[in-house]
Amino acid sequence: MTEAPTAFVTGASRGIGRAIALALAEGGFDVAITARTVDPGERREHSSSVRASDSSPLPGSLSETAALIEQTGRDVIVAPADIIDRASLGAAATTVLDRWGHVDVLVHNARFVGPGHMDTFVDTPIDAIEHHMEGNFFAPLVLDKLLLPRMIERGTGRIITITSSVGYSDPITPAGDGGWGLSYGATKAAIHRVTGILATELAASGILSFNVDPGYTRTERIAQDMAKFGFEATGEPPAVVGAVVRWLASAADAHRLNGATVFAQPFCVEHGLLEGYEGPSSPLTGVRPDLSGARLAELVEGAR
Repeated sequence: MTEAPTAFVTGASRGIGRAIALALAEGGFDVAITARTVDPGERREHSSSVRASDSSPLPGSLSETAALIEQTGRDVIVAPADIIDRASLGAAATTVLDRWGHVDVLVHNARFVGPGHMDTFVDTPIDAIEHHMEGNFFAPLVLDKLLLPRMIERGTGRIITITSSVGYSDPITPAGDGGWGLSYGATKAAIHRVTGILATELAASGILSFNVDPGYTRTERIAQDMAKFGFEATGEPPAVVGAVVRWLASAADAHRLNGATVFAQPFCVEHGLLEGYEGPSSPLTGVRPDLSGARLAELVEGAR
């Protein structure tokens, strides 16, 4: 058991997930981390297309993230799992519950990396779409089912889902040429809709639910994999998303945004969450309520 607040972060071996895990640790959370890559140099399939396989090692691993968390003085649990393997997710959740008894904040950051992501629909096998749906939609629901009961028992908890604009906008160019595949956009759209429904259903139980849209972010995988598909290794640092998630995980007035989508980059600037970060020039406000009527007006007013 632990007396500190606890968090469970998926996809924490690198990029946005690592930044989130570290930001939470710096904010006083003990953090459980999960991903496929445990140690540096491990080979995992990460091709975005059916046209070619790519299992070259990517920078980052759970062991490296764990070392960074330990440097903050917080406790860390390394619980490896594959988001398209429900048994491994169950084992990871059980490990965390057995040690800490509960999770205060669950962050759904991991997404399926594999063929279909950058393939057009006619080139994408149905089983590739199924893998995307399993990893991007069902895996978060599996973890919710496993960890929500303890949150409800305790009358407190927060679920934060890293969403994407691909779930509610259309590509300008086809997949492979700067756009994205149907399997990616459709499955991110599916998980995007979960937040508002859980916010409504669980509000009386003390559970808050948020979407966080990171915006274009420079990560190790963008740098190594995505140039061939028309994506440059630019964008904002992952620490921006980490700072926003830390605020949502701990701020007393975060309840005003329950059910909303938070745009990380402008929100980070508006709330001064990362020292020295001035953000990209953007007309977006930091919050988009996914609601309507009086509740929408209430959320917008509360976020100002």
